[in-house]
Amino acid sequence: MSHSIMYHDGNRQLQDEFSSRRISDRLEEKLTRTAFTPDDRAYIESASYFFIATADAEGRPDCSFKGGPPGFVRVTGDAELAFPDYDGNGMFKSLGNLLVNPDVGLLFIAMHGKPKRLRVNGAASISRDDPLLAETLGAQLIVRVRARAIFPNCPRYIPSMQLIAPSDYVPKAGCDPLEPAWKGFADFKDVVHPRQPMARKGPDSGD
Repeated sequence: MSHSIMYHDGNRQLQDEFSSRRISDRLEEKLTRTAFTPDDRAYIESASYFFIATADAEGRPDCSFKGGPPGFVRVTGDAELAFPDYDGNGMFKSLGNLLVNPDVGLLFIAMHGKPKRLRVNGAASISRDDPLLAETLGAQLIVRVRARAIFPNCPRYIPSMQLIAPSDYVPKAGCDPLEPAWKGFADFKDVVHPRQPMARKGPDSGD
């Protein structure tokens, strides 16, 4: 394969050492895509969480969990998805990295029902003026990711787990946001940042 959107010299070095270049090329040829399929859209938009990998300007990595109600991640174009940033601890580890290095990797993983994994690698942008803000309950920012490579992974090592209940902290129409206990701890309560005004309209708000 003369051109790869998946592999660099480091990948190739280990593929050659383990004689796996041919299967790697075949997996890229058969499974990797640059546009979302209808199945990709359905899976992503049913997800209640995903993992996001970012790096700062020096390449130092960070990995974080993002959660919300099913549908909080939307496929907004052939090769674009969007998700909200909700109120958090104010550190902005992931989004701060994206401001200085837009390269991002997302991992959607299902550990209940049929195991499944889908990776989305691309470039991210962040907006406080995105039109999705007005219709996304609880959002303070919107992140859009332009996909460079979309590819499923073999789920063989995913454990079988049961989803008991959604998080109590997921924004709900008609309800004031629930604050985590740590914001009231003596070490932190005098420096907690103000919560941003919450979007009141949402797909289930009835407004």
